[in-house]
Amino acid sequence: MDWDKLRIFHAVADAGSLTHAGDALHLSQSAVSRQIRALEEALGTTLFHRHARGLILTEQGELLFEATSSMAKKLDSAAARIRDSEEEVFGELKVTSTVGFGTLWLAPRLVKLYERYPDLKIDLMLEERVLDLPMREADVAIRMKEPAQADLIRKRLLNIRMRLYATQEYLAGAGPLERLEDMHHHRLICQNPSTPQVSAGAALIQQVMAQDVHSMLTVNNYFGVLQGVLNHIGVGILPDYLTVDFPGIARVLPEIESVEVPVFLAYPEELRQSRRVAAFRDFVQEEIVTYRRLQSGDAILD
Repeated sequence: MDWDKLRIFHAVADAGSLTHAGDALHLSQSAVSRQIRALEEALGTTLFHRHARGLILTEQGELLFEATSSMAKKLDSAAARIRDSEEEVFGELKVTSTVGFGTLWLAPRLVKLYERYPDLKIDLMLEERVLDLPMREADVAIRMKEPAQADLIRKRLLNIRMRLYATQEYLAGAGPLERLEDMHHHRLICQNPSTPQVSAGAALIQQVMAQDVHSMLTVNNYFGVLQGVLNHIGVGILPDYLTVDFPGIARVLPEIESVEVPVFLAYPEELRQSRRVAAFRDFVQEEIVTYRRLQSGDAILD
């Protein structure tokens, strides 16, 4: 099928007029009319009902217009991706991360990225399930372990640990907390052991629970754990990346912590040249540098 004729047909169907379509295509009305007649002859059908007030698609014309509309959207999308890769940063970027890191660390920092690239559209997908990057369920992933999928570009961003945190207000009312055994007299706030989470966090939870903790608050994500700590409910097990943005909490029992958990940024090899991916990657790396500098000033409560 002649692509040029389809392009002209789409313009006529969209405009509802040979004249208006000709103006948009910089063609004469007669030239447009000849192309439409030739397309109708090639297909062996009538595509338009011709009325004095304009053109109306026949049933067959509607079917063809639906197809050309889909083609036009795909071509526009492809053109945008080409411009994106060569000129400027805009369009949709699908980013996946865990609920905790995405909600508590990444999302609050995105305002800086939008200030640089106001036309960027980020679809932030926060879940513990690992999305398939090669199948383009997402463009970029930030995960708490090295991705195992093939054909991915990987970048280790930092290492984190799960630690114990509380507020001074909580400790003032709950009593001393000098040894792990003292957790027997304190309320523990943590992710529910059955909740999907990194093994390092689960192991630390089991270590603390072994102290015969009498009172607990379990939540299915770190956002809920953080809220419990901020509201002086108890001692929370949280990732250490939170302390920079929430100075109201501080570390307790500094000798107790999980093993290191690596945080990786990954994206498909085919997106190596994408300006959107590069802009996001560079932004996250810059924020990590700032975070590390600020983290060095963390406080510890005795």
